[in-house]
Amino acid sequence: MGSGTGKAGREKTTEIMIAGGGGDFERTLADAVIHEGMMATIAHGPRAHALIRRRAFDLVILDAVVGAEGAFHLCRLIRAGSTVPVIAVVADGREDVVLAAFESGADDCVSRPFGIREMLARIRSVLRRASYSRASHSLPKPFRFNGWRLDPWQRTLSRPDGTVVDVTAAEFDLLVAFCRNPGRILSREELLASTHAGLAGPIERSIDVHISRLRQKIEDNPRSPTLIKTVRMGGYIFAAIVE
Repeated sequence: MGSGTGKAGREKTTEIMIAGGGGDFERTLADAVIHEGMMATIAHGPRAHALIRRRAFDLVILDAVVGAEGAFHLCRLIRAGSTVPVIAVVADGREDVVLAAFESGADDCVSRPFGIREMLARIRSVLRRASYSRASHSLPKPFRFNGWRLDPWQRTLSRPDGTVVDVTAAEFDLLVAFCRNPGRILSREELLASTHAGLAGPIERSIDVHISRLRQKIEDNPRSPTLIKTVRMGGYIFAAIVE
């Protein structure tokens, strides 16, 4: 892992994570980012994901040139629990590869080879869009489904009659992940990535226990759930219409 800072004196320096399989490209890009007055951190695989969960990066650059499938999987894990902007770097401009990058949750996709100036321009463009989005959505809007109201800002869950339901931090995080991804199958690993409560024990057992408890609170019939459905060999899917 490498990191550094450029121009001093800024109150908040932009922090960028460069995640990939290793190589000269990542170091070259990190040097260019640092030269522009930003901070760059290089990490690979699980370590990259762990750092992204712990630290508030402003942008993630995924090097999908080597091991595209693993990079896109990491992107899905990131997107399950974060709205941090992601730029995917792919080996070529084939439509199927570019589509796979966007479908995994990338905000932009650039094909190698490319010039450093082009990459820096894309970084600035994505950061601007993210800044505009934060300015217009400074407070996260509540989710509504089947009469229920989930407020990410207040971290409250209310029944259709307005009464507040007690939920644990993990249960709340899981429900937010479902509301952000309605109709999409979420693996247990993706759901684990969305929680900030530090679930203990094996992934399958931890997630299944929390899902079971969550069903007890929001399903009319927890034994025959209609909102959080189990997908065999896949994970779970949130079947409600989310507004």
